[in-house]
Amino acid sequence: MAGIKSEMAIKGELTYADKVIEKIVGLALETVDGLLAADGGFLANVKDKLINTDTVTDGIHVEIGRKQVAVDLSVVVQYQKHVPTVFENIKAVIAEEIKRMTGLEVVEVNVSVADIKTYQQYENDKVSLQDRLADAAQTTGDFASKQYTKLAKEAESVSDGPRVR
Repeated sequence: MAGIKSEMAIKGELTYADKVIEKIVGLALETVDGLLAADGGFLANVKDKLINTDTVTDGIHVEIGRKQVAVDLSVVVQYQKHVPTVFENIKAVIAEEIKRMTGLEVVEVNVSVADIKTYQQYENDKVSLQDRLADAAQTTGDFASKQYTKLAKEAESVSDGPRVR
């Protein structure tokens, strides 16, 4: 492109919504051995089992500056895993992914261990939660259907009644 001066820069600013950085963190955490969940989110090193992409940000909070990021997490760690090693792995994977994808520097990662569970306990809890949610959805659907039928019958009986002229 002849004629364009190389010293001429296009002005502008690149910013990230908290949700974007939280998602990067959540997806990066899937690779951390011994980490089951971030505050109820479904990580558990089961990339194929993420229920939906929004749950990946559960338990993750970030503060974003112009060039730096701080991350706070509340996590569930797998029983018999060395928690300080899990913590170091969490910090490393978060710093690497955020830097790689955004160029931002991670200056702080605070992790609060909310619970420790065996993998089996975690799986059982997860299945129980999914079953409870499915049952609640079914119950709500049944109730709505019954209410609709009831109202339809009432409307029908009103329209069949005597008419005022």
